[in-house]
Amino acid sequence: MAEILTQNEIDALLQALSSGAIDAESAKTEDQSRKIRPYDFRRPSKFAKDQIRTIVMIHENFSRILSSSLSAYLRAMVQSEVASVDQLTYEEFIKSLQNPTVINVLALKPLEGSMVFEFAPNLAFGFIDRLLGGKGAYDGIIRELTEIEQMVTKRVVMRMANCIKEAWSNVVDVEPEYQGMETNPMFTQVIPPTEMVILVTLDVKIAAISGLMNVCYPYILLEPLLDRLSSQYWFASAKKSFTAEAVTTLKKRLTEAVLPVEVELGKATVSVREMLSLDVGDVIKLNQSIKEPLTVKVGHEEKYLGFPGLSNDKLAVQLYGIKQKGGERDVK
Repeated sequence: MAEILTQNEIDALLQALSSGAIDAESAKTEDQSRKIRPYDFRRPSKFAKDQIRTIVMIHENFSRILSSSLSAYLRAMVQSEVASVDQLTYEEFIKSLQNPTVINVLALKPLEGSMVFEFAPNLAFGFIDRLLGGKGAYDGIIRELTEIEQMVTKRVVMRMANCIKEAWSNVVDVEPEYQGMETNPMFTQVIPPTEMVILVTLDVKIAAISGLMNVCYPYILLEPLLDRLSSQYWFASAKKSFTAEAVTTLKKRLTEAVLPVEVELGKATVSVREMLSLDVGDVIKLNQSIKEPLTVKVGHEEKYLGFPGLSNDKLAVQLYGIKQKGGERDVK
């Protein structure tokens, strides 16, 4: 709080100014000298606030792309959101990691230097279990990955790298190149320990497993892009029309989307007494005639008509026609 002067002090100050005992300019200089801000030369702030905000927006977009891409690839719901964006030294980042962990080093051509993808082993084992036919479970045992598990994890990381490429496309066109994997943080010396980095932390969840994923960018990697890391530049680039390559990528992503398909055999109403008396072999009469086509739902929307049957000794439905709804005829 600013100091409040008494009337006597105000009168004395005015008298001193009138007599020339003190100078108004020197009083201003003295007041400005009090506004001292501490600066740590061991951790220089190399990114402006506007640049940090742009990096946050880029990775919020990356988070959305990642959720969609991994959900289609793993055939399971994957949720991802940006937890924090910090600027710190590479040594601080390395010391904050557990051992073992999963560290992936990638180059972003034509930029100089390498970036780091790091995520906890529980996420890695969740990805592996899902890709090998499981439900994405994790037994809780922390250990290093085998060679086969590393190859499976590499495929997921390359999927993430493509998402990074798309997220940065409004700022720069990059081509990710996989350089290697390490489980011990102390063996991953990509840059000098005192070099500043931007650390983006994402909260990722797959099935019942959740964990943090770190995306680390050295300053030397982003230095050529500092002029472009402004909100104005990012929004201006985002308004550009889609290229043919972007349209092709979008169509490919749509074809990989997973949609639930349901067939409704019919409905019936029974009392609680009747339900409690049901036994094996009893028949419940539905309101659907076997001569009438069934309704096939895609998601929650009624899209097709069909008849039940068997295909390779499995229950199936043969599509009979399209169930049109208002306005869908105009969609192309």
